[in-house]
Amino acid sequence: MAEQNHEQSGFFDKPENIRKMLRVFYVICALLVIVDLVVNRHIYHDWENIPAFYAIYGFVGCVVLVLIATEMRKFLMRKEDYYDE
Repeated sequence: MAEQNHEQSGFFDKPENIRKMLRVFYVICALLVIVDLVVNRHIYHDWENIPAFYAIYGFVGCVVLVLIATEMRKFLMRKEDYYDE
């Protein structure tokens, strides 16, 4: 009798599920940008009138955080056996 693999595969192990989730996220992002164009916001600064300002601001903020963290890693990183010494 052939031995069966009883290990369950997770939801994110299937490429078709990843594609579905990415499509859902893209649709949600597009809808949020459309809503941002339609909803009347109470702005305090002129640059908030730029279309999709908050989406662009959030994206740039995330990219800056990743770049800063990458540079910080160079001097904060410890050896693998740091606690074994």
